[in-house]
Amino acid sequence: MLIKLGGKAYPLTVPCITPMALKASFPPTLAVVNISIHQMQPLLPRHISCFILSDSPNKKQPLHLLRCHCLCSSTAGPTHLLEKYLVDSLGFSNQEAASISSKVNSRKKFKNPDSIIFLKQTGFDNTQLKKMVSKVPNLLFRTVTKNIKPKFQCLIDLGLSQADLISVITRNTAIVDRSLDTHLRPTIDSLRRIFGSDDNVVKAIKRSPWLLTFGAHHHITETNILLLKNSGVPDDRIIKMLLRIPSSFAQNPESIKGLLDRVENDFGVPCDSPMFQHGFQVLNGQKKFMLDRKIGIFKSFGWSDDEILDMFRKQPYCVSLSEVRIQKTLNLFMKELGLEPAYLASHPSILMYSLEKRVVPRMQVLKILDEKKLERRKLGLCTVMNLTEEKFIDYFVLPYKDKVPDLYEQLKEIVAP
Repeated sequence: MLIKLGGKAYPLTVPCITPMALKASFPPTLAVVNISIHQMQPLLPRHISCFILSDSPNKKQPLHLLRCHCLCSSTAGPTHLLEKYLVDSLGFSNQEAASISSKVNSRKKFKNPDSIIFLKQTGFDNTQLKKMVSKVPNLLFRTVTKNIKPKFQCLIDLGLSQADLISVITRNTAIVDRSLDTHLRPTIDSLRRIFGSDDNVVKAIKRSPWLLTFGAHHHITETNILLLKNSGVPDDRIIKMLLRIPSSFAQNPESIKGLLDRVENDFGVPCDSPMFQHGFQVLNGQKKFMLDRKIGIFKSFGWSDDEILDMFRKQPYCVSLSEVRIQKTLNLFMKELGLEPAYLASHPSILMYSLEKRVVPRMQVLKILDEKKLERRKLGLCTVMNLTEEKFIDYFVLPYKDKVPDLYEQLKEIVAP
């Protein structure tokens, strides 16, 4: 069989030819398209008027030529140029490039985009650029002087460093799609009212870049701040909560009211307590049924309601641990070491330490010293666990380097993952 293209005849002699083999048999200026007629039809009036190839439903049969009219235009259209740029310059696969190009207006004139050149000069690397273009393909068509540069300058004037800017834009590329005058600047003004200073706004944006595209919903945050103020939460703690967990203030105000009630009334943490913000974060971070299951584990080890509440008021994050972690920790401290709920409730910080990296290795060192009947500091378990690594080694390892020379090595082996 012969296919006539551009005045030349190309023989098809392979019995079961593949699209890639067919493409390889043509000059590089020809575009071979392997899609269905229905997919191709909308493109025919614009860039392609040639032939379409489609696989036979029976994969064992040869490739069927469904239509063969004329040569694809040797002049690449906008879509082809865009896909070629995405593959050659940014490292996208052909499939990824096709997906991205389908999301932009292909009628736009495409050339080597100034936006990408500017972003590279600013310090964005290829990995970041790929991520950004995948999220916001129209970034390729944004002008530098009128669109991108003024927005970057606005954020730098606010107080972001160049490294901060790169991180924020990479994580929330939609910023470049927002208007400078009708969105970005009004949003920054709103954040100033919420956080109280440019420094705090910068800290919040670095933690949660989505705040810059949250837009008109900032009024919800302001409503929730007022709820906390009216409940007696000091302003400085509200700011800390905003900086630590800004997403929690984007909730429905009714949800915030429910959280306030649970922290103060169900768990007995007053709104003016230093622990309030931590209790608020813990309860906000998990569903009630999950919390109830964790509390059930403590009760299964003999803890009373008062002991659980005492623990929560001192260290709310104990109930943010996983169920498996709580079970293992209580097994060690209560069943193996024989500690009572009252002791653990009054020293809840030791429940937070890693069993593998801190608790077990330190207990093993003390056990070795005691087995060898060596004099050592008599410190309570909680004090031993609270020591820094340097202090622990100073107290329980270095003084015995002559009598137990391999003690430090044993400690490293125990701690090693």
